[in-house]
Amino acid sequence: MAVTAIHRPTKAIISRKAIRHNIENEMKRLKEGVDLFAVVKADAYGHGMLEVAEVAREAGAKGFCVAYLDEALALRHAGFDEMILVLGVVEPIDEVILAAQKNISLVAASLDWLQRAQAMLAKVNGRLNIHIAIDSGMGRIGFTDEAEMKAAKEFIEAHPEQFFKEGLFTHFATADEKDERYFEKQQARFVKAQAIFGADFRYIHTANTATALWHDAWHSNAIRFGVGIYGMNPSGTAIASPYPLEPAMSIETELVFVKRLAKGESISYGATYTTSGDEWIGTLPMGYADGFIRRYTGFKVLIDGQKAPIVGRVCMDQLMIRLPKEYPVGTKVTIIGRSGELENTFEMAAEHIGTINYELTCILGQRLTREYIDE
Repeated sequence: MAVTAIHRPTKAIISRKAIRHNIENEMKRLKEGVDLFAVVKADAYGHGMLEVAEVAREAGAKGFCVAYLDEALALRHAGFDEMILVLGVVEPIDEVILAAQKNISLVAASLDWLQRAQAMLAKVNGRLNIHIAIDSGMGRIGFTDEAEMKAAKEFIEAHPEQFFKEGLFTHFATADEKDERYFEKQQARFVKAQAIFGADFRYIHTANTATALWHDAWHSNAIRFGVGIYGMNPSGTAIASPYPLEPAMSIETELVFVKRLAKGESISYGATYTTSGDEWIGTLPMGYADGFIRRYTGFKVLIDGQKAPIVGRVCMDQLMIRLPKEYPVGTKVTIIGRSGELENTFEMAAEHIGTINYELTCILGQRLTREYIDE
C-alpha cells in the first residue's frame, strides 16, 4: 500500500489556475465545432487524475482520454459522464462487456480484435463505442494494411448492434519537431486510411498536444490535449509554444538537517562527492523512492533566491545540497518552481537528466503529497 507522506515538508503543489489557463488558451485557438479531450492518463501525468479532470471539465473539456480501463472506471465512479476513451488495447473478453455497460469507448486496432469483441458483445446484447486506430507511422497499435482495413470496415458495418463508430484516429510521432517530412508521411497515410473507412464517425481526432500547438487540429473535430494541460512543452525547448504555457506543478521542501563539513569529507553512497573546502551541507527529505531519481545529482535547487547543487548520490528518502551559506533547519527549498528571481522547470530538469519533461512528473511517487491551490 502506498502511504502518502503528509507529515514531512516535501510536497508537490498543483495550480488549478495554471491548468485552467492552459486549457482555455488552447480552446481559444480551436475552430468552431472542434472539441478538446483532456488526457488524464497516468494519474494526470502525476498531477492527480480526478482533481485535474474536474478542472478540465470546468474549463471546457468535452471528454477524457486514459490509458487503461481501470482509469476510465475510476472517472465514471467519480461521476464523470463525459466521453471517456481508453487509448490502450483492452483485451476483448469480459472487459469489453464492462466498457459497454459503463459507456466507455475502446480502441479497435485490428480485425481480430473486432471479431472477438463482437462475439463477446453478442452474448449480452451489448453495444460498444469504438475508435478505429490507424498506425500511420507510430509503430505502436492500429491498422496498417489496407486489405485488413477494408475487411474491418465491412465487419463493423455488418454488426451495427454491437458497434457504434464513434471515432477514427491516429497518433503523430514527430509533430513536435521542426523537420516535418515524417509528419507529412503520416498525414498522407491517414488520408488513405480515412478514404477506406469513410468519414461517418462522430469524432476524427489526429491531434495530440504537439499537433494541436503547431499544426492546429489537423483533419480533426477533436484534439487530445495532454502534456500542454500541465504547462509543459512537448518539444522541450526546441520549438516555442504559440502561447505561454503555465507550469501546473512545483515541488517544495525544507531543510531538515544542516552541518558544516571540513575539506576532504565525502557525501552519500559511493563517496562520489568530496568537499573542496569548508562547506555548509543541507539534507532534504526527498529521494528516488519519490521518483526523484539518482540522475538528479548535480541539479541545482533553489534556496533564498540562490542556486544550491545536489551533491553526492540521491538516496532513497533523502538528498544533500551544498548551501551558499548557513541556513536554519526549516528553511524552504524549491526543487521545481520559483524562488526570488530564479525558476526551475521540469524542462530544465529533463535537460539535466537527459529525458523528457513529462517523464519526470509521471514517475513522481504516491507518497509525495499533492497540494491543490487556486493561484
